[in-house]
Amino acid sequence: MKRKEHLIPLEKSKRVIRLDRREPTVRNKSFGVVLLGILSLACLVYCLSIFFFMGYGSRFFVIWGVLAVFWGMLAWLLSYPEKLKRIPRFWRRIFGMLSLIGLIVFLAVEGMILSGFSSQPAQGADYVIILGAQWKTSGPSYVLKKRLDVAADYLKANPQTMAIVSGGQGSNEPVSEAAGMKGYLIDLGIPEERILMEDASTNTNENLINSSALLNKEKDRVVLVTNNFHIFRACGIARHQGYARVEGLAAGSYPGMLPNNLLREFFGVIKDTLAGNM
Repeated sequence: MKRKEHLIPLEKSKRVIRLDRREPTVRNKSFGVVLLGILSLACLVYCLSIFFFMGYGSRFFVIWGVLAVFWGMLAWLLSYPEKLKRIPRFWRRIFGMLSLIGLIVFLAVEGMILSGFSSQPAQGADYVIILGAQWKTSGPSYVLKKRLDVAADYLKANPQTMAIVSGGQGSNEPVSEAAGMKGYLIDLGIPEERILMEDASTNTNENLINSSALLNKEKDRVVLVTNNFHIFRACGIARHQGYARVEGLAAGSYPGMLPNNLLREFFGVIKDTLAGNM
């Protein structure tokens, strides 16, 4: 008689094997902690460097101190996985997605800002509008001097072009930016009759609104003179206001302050976009 085989029912043969989620290795954790620690230290050093050595026209540089604290806290959190696990997975995923979206937006906006760095207009413009910046008791700030110098070169090469100097007087300025700029251009050899003043504005949007009263923004060829990091936003605001023939003339900027200016300009672009200015 044939020997019967003992068969195991299918439902009894199913075995569920549960695998724990693989945690990052110690090496990966250490790398992340070190990287975040370096970022935190770099932001702190940069913040202090601006405060003690580079000089500043606004207190925006404090954001680098805030970033130093932020990266430092992330490094501390990553070094204690048991604390990280206490945060619900849902919120960790939300944070990760928002961080990724923020990074993509930041890189896209910075790419557009950088696109204006080498902006050079054609010759023969009807007007150049020199956007104001801080005027100190000793004269123009570094960034404003850069704007005035390149504007003077353009005006000398194009004797038919008129200049509009645009900027009001801040609480920490001895004269209006427009008055200071006019005097500086005259000292550089630009005839006074070629210089028009607009001395009521306090920001880029107002610069362009008030300057438009001195020209025909639908017909005149206009060159905006500002620093390289500011060209993209300034031209975007001008086009939104109806400047039909506008170009940018990029002046240089202080290399040490470039990261600060680029970050500040990022927030400026976001603000003016949300406000409907560009």
